[in-house]
Amino acid sequence: MTEQTFGSFEEFWPYYVAMHSKAATRWVHLAGTLTGLTVTAYGLARGRKRYAAALPLIGYGTAWPAHFLIEGNNPASFGHPAWSLRGDVRMITTMLAGRDEELAETAAKWLAEHGGSSVRGRTAP
Repeated sequence: MTEQTFGSFEEFWPYYVAMHSKAATRWVHLAGTLTGLTVTAYGLARGRKRYAAALPLIGYGTAWPAHFLIEGNNPASFGHPAWSLRGDVRMITTMLAGRDEELAETAAKWLAEHGGSSVRGRTAP
């Protein structure tokens, strides 16, 4: 499938969520990001600036394999890095607010409207 194009983050958002249609993918992202944040904060509090690398290394190091192994697609960040980072923050804050079901509904709607089985080689959830 050809790369998706979007005119704004709000157009991109449902696509981003659809690339995280399975709850396990979202929860791996959440765990990786929170672990990376914790290690980074710990290191910076101890004056060890190199720990700042923990956030992207641990965050993406756990999130990307989830796309390949759980979701069966490529990470949205490969084609849209800035919007994907913004999407990560929005997805994680939505999950922390206890609204993971809202994300599942957004993903299901986007996939139904855009032929979920053909999105980046993925199969529908």
